[in-house]
Amino acid sequence: MFELSGFGGLLILALDLWAIISVFGSTVSTGKKVLWTLLIIFLPIIGFIAWFFLGPRAAQRRV
Repeated sequence: MFELSGFGGLLILALDLWAIISVFGSTVSTGKKVLWTLLIIFLPIIGFIAWFFLGPRAAQRRV
């Protein structure tokens, strides 16, 4: 079974915190910030991956 403990859990926590800080620093509306933050908090791995590829600053990374 897949467990996120030790270093893996710490890595996911650090990436999620970075994503949440980036969400709050973005220029999108408050509603979108709340939705992204809730997604990242309740679904840490999927939320981070979705934010990375679909989030407010994802368009800047693609260029």
